This record gives sequence, C-alpha cells and structure tokens, in this order.
Amino acid sequence: MKTIDAATLKAWIHDGRELAILDAREDGEFGRSHLFWANPVGLARAELRARAVLGLPSSALEAAFGLPARAKSVRICCVDGGEGHLAERLAAYLEGIGCSDVSLLAGGTPAWIAAGYVAFSGVNVPSKAFGEWVEHRFGTPSVSAEELKAMQDAGEDMVILDSRPIEEFRRMSIPGAIDVPGGELVYRVGDIARSPATTIVVNCAGRTRSIMGAESLRSAGVPNKVVALRNGTMGWELAGFTCDRGKDVSYAAGTPESLATAQARARDFAARNGVKSIDAAGLRALLADTAHTTYLLDVRAPAEFAAGHVSGSRHAPGGQLVQATDTWIAVRHARIVLVDGGAFAPGTDGVRARMTGGWLRQLGGWQVYVLEDAAGLRFSEGAGSADCPEAVAVQVDTVDPARLAAMLGDGGVQVVQLGRSIDFRDAHIPGALWGVRTRLGALKDRLAADRPVVVAAADEEIGRLAVPELRAVLPNVPVRVLGGGMAAWRRAGLPTRADKTNPPDADCIDFYLRPYDRNTGIEEAMREYLSWEIDLVHEVERDGDARFGAAVGAAH
Repeated sequence: MKTIDAATLKAWIHDGRELAILDAREDGEFGRSHLFWANPVGLARAELRARAVLGLPSSALEAAFGLPARAKSVRICCVDGGEGHLAERLAAYLEGIGCSDVSLLAGGTPAWIAAGYVAFSGVNVPSKAFGEWVEHRFGTPSVSAEELKAMQDAGEDMVILDSRPIEEFRRMSIPGAIDVPGGELVYRVGDIARSPATTIVVNCAGRTRSIMGAESLRSAGVPNKVVALRNGTMGWELAGFTCDRGKDVSYAAGTPESLATAQARARDFAARNGVKSIDAAGLRALLADTAHTTYLLDVRAPAEFAAGHVSGSRHAPGGQLVQATDTWIAVRHARIVLVDGGAFAPGTDGVRARMTGGWLRQLGGWQVYVLEDAAGLRFSEGAGSADCPEAVAVQVDTVDPARLAAMLGDGGVQVVQLGRSIDFRDAHIPGALWGVRTRLGALKDRLAADRPVVVAAADEEIGRLAVPELRAVLPNVPVRVLGGGMAAWRRAGLPTRADKTNPPDADCIDFYLRPYDRNTGIEEAMREYLSWEIDLVHEVERDGDARFGAAVGAAH
C-alpha cells in the first residue's frame, strides 16, 4: 500500500487538485488530535460514511441520472492516530470499493506533529474556525448573557433566535427563544421580526452558529440591529442563569410572507460570493464528468426533504452544513450543487441554498451551484437511505420488536446495541450492552456463550455489518438483527432505559463529548471549550492550511 510522508501531504493540500483526507479513528478518538482538513470516517461506520463524504454517486443517483460505472479516482490519504492498522483497514476498504488513488500518511497524526505541523483537537474544526474568522473579519457584534438578561428584564423589543436544530434546542434553550436553524434565518426572519426596530439576538450552544447566524442576517442586509449571544447557552449557564429544557417553540412552517425580500437579499449575497446557478441539464453534465467530484446536497428542512427530493441527493440542512462541513464534504476543490425549494417551483425559493452557498465559497473555496430548475429529474420520497451493499450481502435472520420484547421477558436472549454512546445513555433497551462495531471483541467476557444474541442498531445496516464480527466472537451462538433498528423499537412504543453513566465518559470513543454531555466537571469543560473556540483563529493562522475568503476576496 502506498505511503507518503507529512511534507508530501502538506504539499498536496496546497496544489489545487482534488484531495480527501480521511481519519480512520472513531469520532471521540479523532477529536483528541487530527489534521485540520481531515474528515472522521471511523471504521465502525465506514461503509455508510465514506461513500457520502467522498461524493461517490449512490446507486440511486446512478439510476436517476443514467450514470455509467466509473473509476473512483479522487486522491485520498488515510490517517490515524499512529496505530497504523486503522488507516490500513480503511484504505483497504476504499480500494475494495474501487478507489484507485489511496495513500497512507506514514506515522499518522503523530508524524504530522513531529514534522512541525499543527494538529487540532475537537470536531467540526474547519467550520468552527471559520466562525471565529468571520467574527474577526466582519466585526460581528455580540452581547453577554448578563446584557441579554438585562434587555429581557427591561422589556426591550427583541427576539431571541436559536440557530440549532430542534433536537438540540429541546435539550437546553434560552428562556423566551424561538428555534430557527441557521439555514432558515434569512428565509424566515422577515415574518418573525416584522419591525426594523426589533433587536435580533442569535444564539447556539457555544459560539459558531451564534456568529454565523447573526452575520448571515447582517450580510443579507437585514435592517434590524443584530447581535450574537456571546458563548451561547454555555455562557448563559456560566453566568448563573438557568436554561429551559424540553421546550418545542419553532418558526411557523410553510412559505414565509416575506419571501420576495428574503430572495432579493440571498441573491445579492450569493452573487457577491461567486455562487452560480444551474439547471437540470447543467447538473447532468457535471455528474457525467468523471474527472471531478460533484456533491448533490438538499439544504431544506427534514420534513421538506422527506416529502420529495431529487433522487440520489443527500440531505444536508443549510445551517448545519456550514456548521459541520466535514460531516458531508471531504473532497477539497470539488463542485457542490445545492438544492432548495426553487428547484421544484422555479422562482419561488432558493434562499437557503444561496445563503449556504455563499458561506461555503468563503469557507472552503469550493465551486458552488444552486439548482434553479429540476424539471425532468426523477424524485423520491422519504428520509433517504444509506448506500451500503455490504450490509445487503450479510445473510441474517431479523427479529421484530414485539418478538424481541417477548424473548427478553423470557430471559432467552441478550442484546448488543450499536449506536452513538450519547444516544445509548438517553435511551437503550433494558439490559442491552453498548458496543462499537469493529471492536465488539471487548464484549466477549460480558456475553453468555449459551444464549442467542440480537443486534439492535441505530441503522439496520450497521447491525447487519456487525453480525460476522459477533459470530467470530461467539462462534456457537446464533446472532440475529432487530428489524428496522432502534427506530422500529421506538415506533412500537416499547420501553427504553436512560443512564447518563452508561457508558462512562472515558469509554465514549465514538463521540466527542460536548461539555454538557459530561458527567463531571461540566463548568470547567465549558470554559475550556469556549477558550478553545476563541483561540482557533490563531491556530488556523499558524497552521496555514485554511484560506478563508480567498476564493471570493473581500466578501463585503
């Protein structure tokens, strides 16, 4: 297998050719120390994640656009934390699915550091560093928690808009806030703050989405006074105030009355940042070009995507795409086509795609297009499914939720539950053991050798992929899979158990725990996290691999 040294990879990052750096460790391990432009593709979910972040056409996309089989020629470098075998396994998998230009970074991240280059802790680092750069570049104004509380107590004319997805909003929110995820802000603010005299405060859990949300409104020319809540909900609680839990206050669904104004603002922002328009024929041409990588991402809200989307497109809600770019896009210098409501009814929408596209241009310099007209393209409904032929190939019996519940009641089965450790803490099947696929050997001493095993996974595909591993751990024990995964268990109304200490913080290798996810030292972790975010802009400057704003020059 081809290996390269750190100096070679550093040169590749700056040579202008397509490049993806994939880190084979699990997300929690990745978060300890990694390269700036690396994407986490842990082995536990590699079959589901690698194709997507590399922009490889799914079977649905190939069928919808009549694409021929193609060589997967994008240049890839696989990295790990110096273990070696993790990167080798990921590289071998990629070569097995047809990727023809795969290398290993000799010595992994430790060798990168030894060569004098910068490594970063945390996750979604390019997006978070970009947020800090935006604040410095554009002078985004902010208020402290104490200042916001004083504004509330004085009865000022104001709205507090939380730019996170509703799931995060429910966990903790500023009293009186409305959930308006970042991609929706410019689209819907005219209906929420109808008077230009209303002050708009944008918050998130920490800093990035507060800054990006506030600056999106400012960059779009919203006439109101707009400020970010400095340090978000963490700053609010560190100031001694209490967050709400379990609130479900969101924007009004449907097309906003102020659409025309939002469109004009977004068109101007996109034009200033070099975002281009494309129609169905142009999209077909991009996808047929095998020499370049093209991502097709739908930036609308989840319910809109599920109601109907271009077949083969992947869902990447606008505000979250900018906040966590490395979740969806690994290939530097690729092309990105964004889909919004205007693609289905030309002239009626496009706000979220244009705002997202403008920020992506500044963040990573990608070529970004907005699909203006999807006429003649094939459409699909539903949330979309992962393209994972490896899971389909696993021969295994499935168990429906009711049957599994009965088997558990009789004590005749043991359950291994796969999914994010943070989700297992919140809700797991009573008596289930949590594990990380590709490392299930760690459960051998806790599994009985005389009872069948049922794998309950967040995704049934991951459950299927775990079956051969469990059969190797317990060769004489029948292994089955919970049909439909944990979603089917929840739909059946069957009980789950919560335990914030199971697994303990130290075992959460699959998830980079946020300060408020921890069981101890939460306040200290919050302060460390906020200091880390603030310092990112200086670390990025020292590293030199991010050239924010270079693709469009001065954006304002």
